[in-house]
Amino acid sequence: MTQAQTKTEFVYTTYVTSTPQKVWDAITNPEFTRQYWGKVNVSDWKAGSTWNMVSIDGSDVVNITGEVLESRPHSRLVLSWASPENAGNKSEHSRVTFDIEAIGDVVRLNVVHDQLWAGSEMAGGISKGWPLVLSGLKSFLETGKPFDILAVKGPCAAPAQAKVA
Repeated sequence: MTQAQTKTEFVYTTYVTSTPQKVWDAITNPEFTRQYWGKVNVSDWKAGSTWNMVSIDGSDVVNITGEVLESRPHSRLVLSWASPENAGNKSEHSRVTFDIEAIGDVVRLNVVHDQLWAGSEMAGGISKGWPLVLSGLKSFLETGKPFDILAVKGPCAAPAQAKVA
């Protein structure tokens, strides 16, 4: 089996001084996501519905699309995840699961992005993107101030390239 034929997953866990409702809203409410994610997530968040991650630069370009696979407000959200050009090819869809759990005065947010092709462009992108997004969510909910994810993402997201002399 080659690397391209192997599926992989990424697991991210963070603890946020917040409530499950606020964490849910930070993931699903476009007015929140625009502030810390640099995109808006748009859907009615009901199982079976389409969801889209849309640019906020005025172009309304859909960056990621998928289906809401499971939705339990304030506790669990499961989405399929695909680039728009692969929306019709289910073999290119990955899955993101957000589990939200109150633990005393904090919330544990566990994000599992699985069913990814190992070594794929998508796997590489999310391995750099999710830590930024979740750090932005945490900062936003705990301080009310997001950091500029687009300023940080630029250098972090670009893969190293060899220069030809």
